[in-house]
Amino acid sequence: MLLKLYSIFVLLLDITALIIKSIIALFETLYGKIVPAPEKSVVGEVVLISGTGHGIGRELAFKFGSLGSIVVCVDINKEGNDATAQEIINRGGKAHAYICDVSKREEVQKLGEKIRREVGNVTILVNNAGIMPCHPYEKSSAEEIRKIFDVNVFAHFWMLETFLPSMIENNHGHVVGISSIAGVLGLTNLVPYCASKFAVRGLMEAINEECREDARNLQVRFTTIYPYMVDTGLCQKPKIRFPSLLGLLPVQVAAAHIVTAVRRNVEETSIPSSLLIINNLCRLLPIKVCRLLKDFLDSGVESHD
Repeated sequence: MLLKLYSIFVLLLDITALIIKSIIALFETLYGKIVPAPEKSVVGEVVLISGTGHGIGRELAFKFGSLGSIVVCVDINKEGNDATAQEIINRGGKAHAYICDVSKREEVQKLGEKIRREVGNVTILVNNAGIMPCHPYEKSSAEEIRKIFDVNVFAHFWMLETFLPSMIENNHGHVVGISSIAGVLGLTNLVPYCASKFAVRGLMEAINEECREDARNLQVRFTTIYPYMVDTGLCQKPKIRFPSLLGLLPVQVAAAHIVTAVRRNVEETSIPSSLLIINNLCRLLPIKVCRLLKDFLDSGVESHD
């Protein structure tokens, strides 16, 4: 009887502690929205970015280069990738260019060995490379679906496998996963793409939790980014009812938002930041209400075929 009473008492204490800690965490989050955390320095950090041949990847490379980072540009497109690295050097920064198909595990492993030898350990990894075919699911071939997952999902695994161990060993590092708003809600003409970006969200959340719960008190940070439509060329036929609210975002704006999120150790954010909050609130409502709001906004992508 005494043991049962003791167990109940301990449970009540745990519940009370949970409530108090939750209230404190809520106020800390609200305070952080009003007074953002200071941005950490990235001077001297070895920043590997995949997909630097164009678009967000290229702009991220320029941003990190201007902040004093050693930028490692990785892309399958040699011409565009070399041009990005050279531009960083022309601006007075430090950059290295490597050609790699990040969807292939063996190539990523060889890339890792080469970078460690020639540059050093990667301390910030930005998994940005991705592809986005836009058409109804019935027009998606098996080969195309596999390619989407190879580039958009499995490449994240191969890059983590190659570069995360040194971050854990040195207890210092940051991993950025570029997901998408299509990774938090389903969109027409993007069925395999949405599935791949949902997978990135799950991967990043799970690996973050695994490191957070590690007994070694790891200081490796993780940031997941959910951009809306960015003017990179992938979204060729955007459908936008309210351009002032949900228009195509310039790549410079998206890149600046991502770099700021990394420097403030933000765990997840959308671009614009309000979209993730709106989505999370909508998930509390009946699905029919969510669909009514989605139909009202009438935004997405038309088929490219």
